[in-house]
Amino acid sequence: MNGQPDSPEVESEDVNPELEADADTDTPKEVDVDAALAELQAKADENWDLYLRSAAEVENVRKRGVRDVEHARKYALESFSKELLDVRDSLELGLGAADAADVESIVAGSQATLKLLTTTFERFGLVELDPEGEPFDPEFHEAMTMQPSADAEPGSVLTVIQKGYTLNGRLLRPARVIVAAEPVDPE
Repeated sequence: MNGQPDSPEVESEDVNPELEADADTDTPKEVDVDAALAELQAKADENWDLYLRSAAEVENVRKRGVRDVEHARKYALESFSKELLDVRDSLELGLGAADAADVESIVAGSQATLKLLTTTFERFGLVELDPEGEPFDPEFHEAMTMQPSADAEPGSVLTVIQKGYTLNGRLLRPARVIVAAEPVDPE
């Protein structure tokens, strides 16, 4: 009506009440800053508490892990050691009876003790390597020397000087062997 275009009326429901003009001053209404600040502080305190609890839980898990690893390292051989006690007892009994026993009974007792030891080893994954007659394998065998042989195939294990062992498939000690070589021509 003043020559200016009419502006569309805005309903008061669509306007943010925080930005509504105060009827007396034509400035935005003041928001309750203290209440908003208190609400934000409560949320910050709650998050800080959650952080502290999470950090404490992580530290507890770390300490428990360290304790479990130490316990496992310290007592890992407990069941193996208990089984070896039977072997020791058998050896002590054999030595105690050696004075009154004949040679055959001492040999039989020693063989029984060796069988007990071998069974205990196998129960815990300790496997004997006795590669006589097999092809030489540098991953499991240690060649002490080579010896010419007409009976054995060159490159095979001729004699086992010391047996080797694996523990659950992993080499514990290589077998020390003499490897067969080509026979020497007398010419």
